[in-house]
Amino acid sequence: MEKRDFSTIIRKDREEHKSKKFEGTFLEYLDIVKENPEIAMLAHQRMYKLITEPGVTVIRTDENPRLRRIYGNDVIKKYKFFDDEFFGIDKTIMKIVRYFHSAAMAGEEARQVLYLVGPVGAGKSSLMEALKRALEMSPPIYALKGCPMREEPLHLVPKHLRKEFEEILNVKIEGDLCPVCRYRLKNEFNGEYEKFPVQTVDFSIRSRKGIGVVPPVDPNNQDTSVLIGSVDISKIDLYPEDDPRVLSLNGAFNVGNRGIVEFIEVFKNETEYLHTMITATQEKSIPSPGKGSMIYFDGIILAHSNEAEWNKFKADHTNEAILDRIVKIEVPYCLELNEEIKIYEKILKKSKFDAHIAPHTIEIASMFAILTRLAPSNKVDPITKLKIYNGEEVIEKGMTRKVDIFELKEEAPREGMTGISTRFIMKVLDTALSESDHNCINPISVMETLVKSVKELAIGDEERERYLRFVQDSIRKEYNKILEKEITKAFIHGYKEQAESLFNNYLDHAEAFVNKTKIKDRNTGEELEPDEKFLRSIEEQIGITDTAAKGFRADVTAYMFYVLRNGGKLDFSSYEPLKEAIEKKLTASVKELSRVITQAKVRDKEQSEKYDTMVEEMKKNGYCDHCCNVILKYAANNLWKD
Repeated sequence: MEKRDFSTIIRKDREEHKSKKFEGTFLEYLDIVKENPEIAMLAHQRMYKLITEPGVTVIRTDENPRLRRIYGNDVIKKYKFFDDEFFGIDKTIMKIVRYFHSAAMAGEEARQVLYLVGPVGAGKSSLMEALKRALEMSPPIYALKGCPMREEPLHLVPKHLRKEFEEILNVKIEGDLCPVCRYRLKNEFNGEYEKFPVQTVDFSIRSRKGIGVVPPVDPNNQDTSVLIGSVDISKIDLYPEDDPRVLSLNGAFNVGNRGIVEFIEVFKNETEYLHTMITATQEKSIPSPGKGSMIYFDGIILAHSNEAEWNKFKADHTNEAILDRIVKIEVPYCLELNEEIKIYEKILKKSKFDAHIAPHTIEIASMFAILTRLAPSNKVDPITKLKIYNGEEVIEKGMTRKVDIFELKEEAPREGMTGISTRFIMKVLDTALSESDHNCINPISVMETLVKSVKELAIGDEERERYLRFVQDSIRKEYNKILEKEITKAFIHGYKEQAESLFNNYLDHAEAFVNKTKIKDRNTGEELEPDEKFLRSIEEQIGITDTAAKGFRADVTAYMFYVLRNGGKLDFSSYEPLKEAIEKKLTASVKELSRVITQAKVRDKEQSEKYDTMVEEMKKNGYCDHCCNVILKYAANNLWKD
């Protein structure tokens, strides 16, 4: 095996770069294009290829019940290109890829700006960075040597020969030579374009190769040279004013030709300053500095800003020309709990964050983020809405009808464009850690930090009160339920088996009750009446009254038959209200003992053994000694109170 030392790595890298490099004449380049016409693809085609090449997964929602609950019958495409970086914005990503697909087919989008709008920290800049990074990692492109625009060599082909060349090469030739290359062709190569040198060039953000970035410019000092380059004053004495040798083509559009031009906070610029954008899209050409003619431009124009700036710009009817050239895509916050959790896990993995994180800590922080982003609904409470948006099976008690996610979404079409950003949550996690003496964060410390952080937020009093209610009421109650189940599971040996046993028994007795039949005892074989006392012991856990019990049993059996008829699998979690009742029944059976175990300062031998077994089980589930101690103390003080 080859020894991996520094010199070997450096040598290997240099050899690889050398093998990818090409330098030759235009005639040699034509042979390369004839072999592989894709080499001459335009900017949008190249980007579409980079996005789709790693792989696309088409998800059939009818095969995934959870996704069906979120997306209905929509076809969901997941692009491997975005997989590890972006979560909960699949629909947004699909729109972005659709734009590149249409533009790659030379549709109208090829002459439009891709504009992303959304709240702070929703991922607009990160999406842009991903596209720019893709270009940096892409294979080199062929360009005319010494061209400031790094232009496509096929521009050398004279107009009258293009049709013939296109047939031989199987490509469409678009665009004209820039003034600098036109001058060189005439004066250096005497018009013999076949001898013009061609070389491979890379893309680089840092070196401004194929990627131009335009930050907002001071309105009092908006010089278009930032976009289209300038006339080099030092050469004015040497050459005439209209001589291409006086041009310094180093503006963002010159640099971004064949790649990307990105406008950051685009509408902070004056409208006149953005007119170059119109010609770049509409005419696929940009003004030349000085007195030169228009210059061909082939590039992707990306722009982004927040919604307030978009609304202000859109309200001014004089901006219609630019608005007509924009493909607007909204980038909302993630509204899916499971996906929001992945965002923080990704950020934490990339950081030097080495603290212990107790189970449900990230989940609790994510719950808060999403609750702030959801619009209030008359149909369901905030936590129920959060669960529905997460694709969880939510059925109203005593009913077989599920709450419709699409009804909820129709109520609030602007949902996800406001609320708390991911950055705020990350700061909360950082603060909770810095305040911990044990290098360990848990849901309780995070809830405390959330309360402190919300109180310091620069928002209206009404909104602050709403956010505080989420933490102190909705989330705390939900966490208490989660914790109660977790401690119960750690306490009861074979929890799932016991839950399944209760579920099957309930189903047998409820079915017999509804159908007015008897139950055959599995051991003795004798026929027995359905045990109503047992049925009531489960039902009363979720507040089903005597009068409602009959209807509830009918609903449960009807729902179970519906699941079986549709090829579903039955288990204790199949019907949400019954699952909740069974879990409460199991919890109730250990309440007293749990109370003794978590609160008793002096335990007898048997209690100590059970306590130690429970702690060991919790540690297996991800708790450390410190957070286990904190969580159990919290449970003792907050759960199982009379």
